[in-house]
Amino acid sequence: MKVVAFNCSPRKDGNTAHMIKAVLDVLQSEGIITEFVQVGGNDIHGCRACGACKKNKNMKCVMDDDIVNECAKKMAEADGIIIGSPTYFADLTPEAKALIDRCGYVLRGNGNPLRRKVAASVCAVRRAGSIHVLDSINHFFTINEMVIVSSSYWNMSTSRDIGDFEKDEEGVRTMNALGKNMAWALKKLNS
Repeated sequence: MKVVAFNCSPRKDGNTAHMIKAVLDVLQSEGIITEFVQVGGNDIHGCRACGACKKNKNMKCVMDDDIVNECAKKMAEADGIIIGSPTYFADLTPEAKALIDRCGYVLRGNGNPLRRKVAASVCAVRRAGSIHVLDSINHFFTINEMVIVSSSYWNMSTSRDIGDFEKDEEGVRTMNALGKNMAWALKKLNS
């Protein structure tokens, strides 16, 4: 089994990355292969709604000059997916939105290989807006018929400055529980 995590924060070593890595550490301890993909900070185009991905049936977006096709391939091949984004003006990052839109169109237009895969959203937040970010990511999961894993609280951490996640005891516990719940779900679905 394999879980691929997509960090949509432009801060490559920020709180969102640390949160995702905390979940991946638990998954690895449960014998699950993991991969971390840095999405944020890359120049990613938004979807043009051209429909070529559905028409061409080649599992690719026609815009092939960024990492989205690589990400869609990784999503299609994984058993589980984590998408993490910090809160930007009460919403997800532009990179997260572009990833969701383009991978969603490509994969749904090519037989929806995401169906029944295990998924989890993760969000770093300063004060408010995390629920909207988690909802946006979870809507991507639900429209693709994925199995969403939850934790002991919302999959978020009150973290602004780099290193704040490690100081957020409840956030750390939440990510650990998320990793355990995701491992359990993956094992049940793949047994």
